Amino acid sequence: MNFMKHETAIVDDGAVIGENSRVWHWVHVCGGAVIGQGVSLGQNVFVGNKVTIGDKCKIQNNVSIYDNVHLEEGVFCGPSMVFTNVYNPRSLLERKDEYRDTIVKKGATLGANCTIVCGVTIGEYAFVGAGAVINKNVKPFALMVGVPAKQIGWMSKYGEQLALPLNGDAEVTCTHTGEKYLLNQGNLILV
Repeated sequence: MNFMKHETAIVDDGAVIGENSRVWHWVHVCGGAVIGQGVSLGQNVFVGNKVTIGDKCKIQNNVSIYDNVHLEEGVFCGPSMVFTNVYNPRSLLERKDEYRDTIVKKGATLGANCTIVCGVTIGEYAFVGAGAVINKNVKPFALMVGVPAKQIGWMSKYGEQLALPLNGDAEVTCTHTGEKYLLNQGNLILV
């Protein structure tokens, strides 16, 4: 075993967990999960069978990552944030064949207690504020807050809000890294 596993954690046979990952207290990883290197799974995390978690992700306490959720490299999941995988669940109806894929792209941050409704893609380095409810796709670098979430700005890779309008054409340089960002017709790219 080339990862750290707390004695209270359960890792089912078949699960793949990368080198230098940490599986903390009361975590349950199902046998079909694929988890990258250097991942931290905080206390009371659940990871389903049809889940992929990229390298260097940080999953804080009390997060359940259900089937059909896929996290790319470096995703941060804040404490008690929520993923869903059925859009219209009912206890009296079996809907496991209706799971919708949720994709969280590289470097995105999902704040504490936010909810990600299934079937969306969250763009690279997007930042979802604490308590927000995401029910549609999120652009790369977008700063999203509220219920339902609305975009209020743009974030750098560094994790600081950029002084840019929501739409139009503009450019800005990150004061921390010197990286240049170009806003073109409502889409932000790192130059």
